[in-house]
Parts: sequence; structure tokens; C-alpha cells
Amino acid sequence: MYPSSIQKLIESFRSLPGVGEKTAERYALSVSEMEPEKVEQFALALTDVRTKLKRCSVCGNLSDQDECEICRNPDRSHKQIFVVQSPKDVIAMEKAGEYRGVYHVLNGVISPSKGVMPEDLEIDKLVERAANCEEVILATSNTMDGETTAMYLDRLLREQCPDLLVTRIAHGLPAGGLLDYADEMTLAYALSNRRSMK
Repeated sequence: MYPSSIQKLIESFRSLPGVGEKTAERYALSVSEMEPEKVEQFALALTDVRTKLKRCSVCGNLSDQDECEICRNPDRSHKQIFVVQSPKDVIAMEKAGEYRGVYHVLNGVISPSKGVMPEDLEIDKLVERAANCEEVILATSNTMDGETTAMYLDRLLREQCPDLLVTRIAHGLPAGGLLDYADEMTLAYALSNRRSMK
């Protein structure tokens, strides 16, 4: 139905998470109608992501430089480390605008069923960084693997850095969430981590 060049582009867009057939077709047709210089800019942006983007040497976040913008920022508290699974989590927290410390990206969670063990994650670097800070906030997902990772890190950090405060973010109902849509684990966390309305 489509020329092979368009079909290849559709297949490329379909390989992206959350992009179905219709969306991929719209994207491909939009690209085919773009001015040549816009297509070149688009292609260059894709290439740059693969060739120029790297992991921050300190925290593991995405960066165009050796150290990410957050780690280089002297206004951020380097005494508090917020531990997340992926760079997407850093972006989500930064959008919330509430946190002023630094991050540590694990690049996953411990998952023996998927063959991911502690040595596969950026845990050694976290322990090294934690020795020079006051608090580590564990923010792995509210899944079995996320909880396993948080418990492992809590035990390890307390052993290696006895004076370190290790905390876990509260998991609860999302804003606007209804009780009957929440699972039991979310409800248990929401109840046990409740606070006074004052």
C-alpha cells in the first residue's frame, strides 16, 4: 500500500513504545511532507541522541557531558541522594519541582526471575557516594522487584554507612485516584503512611 521507504519508516516508528500502526502511519506521512531541512534536523536529532548522549559519571543520569546538569549544580544538596530505577524517574521528580538534592540511577531493579542481580546494577557506586552524604531516599517502584531492591539497599547501606539515614518514599493513591481502582499494596501503603490533616 505504501512505498517501501514509507513502510520502513512506519515500521521504525512502530518499534517505539506506545506507538501503534495508525500513529506510526501519521508520523511517517508527516515526515514525508516536511521540508528537506526539517527532515535533516529530525534525523540529526535522532543520531545525536545515540552518539552524544551518555550516562553521568557520578549518578548515571542522562547527560551530554561527563557530569549531568544536576550533579554539576552547586545549589543542589549533595548530602541527600534520591535513588531511582531509570532516568525517566529523574525527569518525573524534576517536573514535580519538590526535590533539591541529587540522584542516583540504578538502571533497573533486582529481579532474579529476569536474571538481574545486585552486581548488574549501579549499587557499588551508590554505596561509595552514600559514605559522604546524610540521607539516601529509596524510590524504587512499588512492585515485588522494586521492594526487593529497596530492602536490599536498605540493609547494605545501613551495614556500610551506619550513621546514614535511609528512607523510603511513601507509596499511596495517585491524585484523583479512587479507592476501588487501587490495589491492596497501594491501599496498605496509603493507610500506614497517612498524615494528620491539621
